Amino acid sequence: MDIIIIDDDKTDAAALANKLGIYEGCNVAAMAHNGKDGLRLLAELEPDMAFVDIEMPDMSGLDFLEQMDYMSGGKCMAVMYTAHPQYMLNAFRNRAYDYLLKPIDDSELAKIIKRACMERMTSNRQMTMHTGACRPDNNTETDEGWNDGITRRNDGKCIVYTNAVDFKLVDIRDIGLFTYNNTLRLWEMTLTGEKEVIRLKRNINSGMILALNDTLVRVSQKHIINIAYLMEVADNTCHFYPPFDYLEDVKVGRFFRKKLIDKFSTL
Repeated sequence: MDIIIIDDDKTDAAALANKLGIYEGCNVAAMAHNGKDGLRLLAELEPDMAFVDIEMPDMSGLDFLEQMDYMSGGKCMAVMYTAHPQYMLNAFRNRAYDYLLKPIDDSELAKIIKRACMERMTSNRQMTMHTGACRPDNNTETDEGWNDGITRRNDGKCIVYTNAVDFKLVDIRDIGLFTYNNTLRLWEMTLTGEKEVIRLKRNINSGMILALNDTLVRVSQKHIINIAYLMEVADNTCHFYPPFDYLEDVKVGRFFRKKLIDKFSTL
C-alpha cells in the first residue's frame, strides 16, 4: 500500500513515516510539507492512502480533502492526523477515512492500517472476480490487463491505448522509459525506434504501468524505467545502454532509491 504524508511539521512527518515503516506492505512513497505539493504528489503517485495534517500554511486539511476526493475519484483513503480533536466531525463530513490524534497512539495507528489493508484486499478480490467474469475468453490475455487502458499479453507484448479508439502493440523489450507529463497530466512512453514519445490515455496510472513487467521500476515521482537498460546511476542520474543512452535527465528520487538498488542487485 503506497502512502503519502502531508504535514508542514517535518519532525512529525518523519516520525509518522518511521512508525509506518514497521508495517509490512506499507510504503511511504513521499512526503509534502504544504497542501499544494501534497496535491501534486497525489496526482503523480496515485497513492492508496494519505495522512493529512489539518493546519497547513497554504490550505487547511479540510480544503485539501475536498480537492483530493475530486482528483483521486475517491480511490485514495485520507487519514486526518492532528493535535486538534475539534475538526473530527468536519473531517468525516468531508469523507475522511479516519482521524488520528497527535501525539500518535501506536495502537490507534495499527487499527487504521489493519482496517485499510483488509478493505483493500476485499476490494481487490471483488474487482478480480468482476473483471474475470466480464473479460472475453481470449487465451492471449492474462487477468492483469485493463480494458481501455493497458492489456498485458502472455507473449511479452502489451496493448497500449493512446486515446478513445487508437491503440498500439508494444513489446516490453522496446520500452525504455515512462515519463509523467505534469502539464497534460498523463504518462508518456519512450520506445526504441520511435522519434516521438507516445502519450497514453489519462486513465492509465503508474500501477497499471508497473504491473506490465518486473523490469519496470519507478525511480522518481516522474519516471518509471526499464531496468534492463540501466547501466549505472552516477551523480544521482540514471545512465542507460543504447538505444536509450541519449536519456540524460532521469534522476533517482530518495524515496525510490532503496527499491531501485534492491532490484538492480538481483539482475
